[in-house]
Amino acid sequence: MTLDARRVALLVAANTALAPFAIDAYLPAMAALADAVGASIHHTELSLSAFLAGFALGQLLFGPLSDRIGRKPVLLGGLVVFLLASLAITTVSSLPELLAWRFVQALGGGATVVNSAAIVRDCFSGREAAKVMSTMAIIMLMAPLVAPVVGSGLLYLGEWWLIFIFLAVYAAFLMWLLGTRLPETRAPGSPVASPRQVLANYASVLRHREAMGYVCAASMSFAGLFAFITASPFLYLEHFGLGPDLYPLVFGVNVIAMAASNRLNIRLLRWRSPHQNLRLGLAIQLGAALGLVLVVASGLESLWTMVPLIMVFAGTIGLVAPNAISALLDHFHHMSATAAALQGSIQFSCGALAGVLVGAFEVDSAWPMVGTMLGAALIGNLGLRLLAGRPGHA
Repeated sequence: MTLDARRVALLVAANTALAPFAIDAYLPAMAALADAVGASIHHTELSLSAFLAGFALGQLLFGPLSDRIGRKPVLLGGLVVFLLASLAITTVSSLPELLAWRFVQALGGGATVVNSAAIVRDCFSGREAAKVMSTMAIIMLMAPLVAPVVGSGLLYLGEWWLIFIFLAVYAAFLMWLLGTRLPETRAPGSPVASPRQVLANYASVLRHREAMGYVCAASMSFAGLFAFITASPFLYLEHFGLGPDLYPLVFGVNVIAMAASNRLNIRLLRWRSPHQNLRLGLAIQLGAALGLVLVVASGLESLWTMVPLIMVFAGTIGLVAPNAISALLDHFHHMSATAAALQGSIQFSCGALAGVLVGAFEVDSAWPMVGTMLGAALIGNLGLRLLAGRPGHA
């Protein structure tokens, strides 16, 4: 079975799109789902945190397992778990059931997505690998834009559970596509780290001060983003009274901003270092978070004042994430998969925690969201400066 770069990019992107679809497709239906499980919209939003927590654990557990037994068994096993959990969610009648099944669904999702970068590394290296990753990134940026539109459309056609039927069908499609079109890419006889060595590798990343500065920057930026994503159903559907049909439009501008800042990052890298771009992105995020706090404190909050500031905050991820991860992996050429898995796990854990801070206390205002976004931006900026130093030292 021949594998060209374009084909691998399409297969891996289709696989990686599972996570954004599972995260974003059901957001327009959050109010309807809250009614179905007999909970407030704030507590129902915690299902997003449950998913992120499961996703973080899934990456930590199944990344090393994939290195040990191969990509396809872990990939297909994860898809089976994801599919069954998606079907189980359609039958839930209480919030604890929903949280439990979303966690299980995310474990399966983590097992599939953690394989994507590994498959690219198995097949390509150098410039060819970068081209595949770039094609993947373009396709991946479309998924969060399309997912709420799909969710809104399915909610219009039926009820909230139809969205999880769609996720189960997508998982079944991936099982067929990857099962028949993707060979096992892990070379037979590849060296395998023992569980003790895996833990030692994780510990060496955690002990590396500069690397943890980059992990802090990426994770806090992600936490601020997920404070918004978790709060967005309440903020847009209830606080500002938007309908589920308009929600994807207001949500989607953030993805367009991310794509634009991603392009800006590529241009700026011609004469600026990744560390400089990272500091610039974090500074812009801090400014946007301060603007949001001032808008809410002054009583001027409206769609017209908040959406542009949220767009700047969320969009700047395109300046932060690629540079933080690139700078991190520069220190761990010998175990990039381990470093990436640990960074991804910490990132999703921080996103889950941000979601809990926003949704757990049932405060009917924008304060939990903007306060969490400001706190995350402050910690990200301080963490990078204290741990990773100045650009000249990086």
